[in-house]
Amino acid sequence: MTDTSSWPRSWAPYLTWAKHHPRARWDLTASGLAPYPIDELPGARAEMRIQVRSDDGYPPLLGAIAERYGVGIDRVATGGGAAGANFLALAALVRPGDDVLVESPGYDPLGGAARLLGAEVRTFERSFEDGYALDPDRIAGALSPRTSAIVVTNPHNPSGAYADADALDEVARIATSVGARVVVDEVYLAALQGVDTTPSAVRSDAFVSTNSLTKCFGLAGLRVGWVIADAEIIERVRRARDVVDGNGPSPSESLAVVALRHADRLLERARAILEPNSARLRAFVQAREELTWAPPTGGAVAFPRLWGVDDTRAFADHALRDFDVGVVPGRFFGAPRHFRVAIGGEPDEVRGGLDALARALDAWAGGARPSEGAMENDTGGGPS
Repeated sequence: MTDTSSWPRSWAPYLTWAKHHPRARWDLTASGLAPYPIDELPGARAEMRIQVRSDDGYPPLLGAIAERYGVGIDRVATGGGAAGANFLALAALVRPGDDVLVESPGYDPLGGAARLLGAEVRTFERSFEDGYALDPDRIAGALSPRTSAIVVTNPHNPSGAYADADALDEVARIATSVGARVVVDEVYLAALQGVDTTPSAVRSDAFVSTNSLTKCFGLAGLRVGWVIADAEIIERVRRARDVVDGNGPSPSESLAVVALRHADRLLERARAILEPNSARLRAFVQAREELTWAPPTGGAVAFPRLWGVDDTRAFADHALRDFDVGVVPGRFFGAPRHFRVAIGGEPDEVRGGLDALARALDAWAGGARPSEGAMENDTGGGPS
């Protein structure tokens, strides 16, 4: 029998927490866009298919992704949402004993996937003081001859900082020096304005881009994601999917084809939600003396720091318990003095959530915070 006593309690503590923590009336934890009503997607129900298939992806869906990004179908593979796409991309690149570099603070399922595949996870810093900029020198300092993959999010999760092509291309040059690839999770990218939203993998074979219909398109329930890479990597991704789920669900993939046909409409809706919510959040943080942040470039998340605490767990518990508003403690991203706020919900929901968060902060400043001893005894349930 396999001895599992040394296994971690969770490969991705944030996702475990996200699935099990109490739900708040004002939920600022969920980072996806407000769901898009399927009845507003022209032709969706008529196009939906239920069929048994045996292939390397639904051909109309592969074609729709390839056409949108100007690549060949042999450079596209699909997966179960962005999480599935990221796992398959790493499965195509990583072998037990390899080193995988991930950012800190960062989205913990990316490191969790690498660990599950038997890799040694090393981190490089994205510094709050530098606005969470992607610093190639920090990556070079963490590199080893065993590095097979460098994983970044763009825009950065949890902060929303954007990495431009120059920084990414320098990271690619560093990766190439040891034969590694750069996996770029671009799930928030398409809704940004005023920056280049071209998938990194379109520019260079050093990159493996992942994305989905979740964060920018409001179709999380379809669980449709994709990988763009060179044909050799895509073939490995497809073979990895053979042992994960074989194929995606036909109803979801047929609806995804319709969604991509109307992608620009969905992105217009995303921006109509995110722009006022971003302005509202910016005004909120600027008005709070106890908060500081690196303003996000875009996307649906931000990562303020709460002055005067070493760990925001107690504040998040207080906000949930007493004001029914949810935020994510920063310890899940490797920065415990921060908390993540998500603004992808409908504007009225975000407005109500920020109002509740303001009341929670007022009460915290007025003496709601626990004693030092209480914090020391709060073991939480974070990464092990």
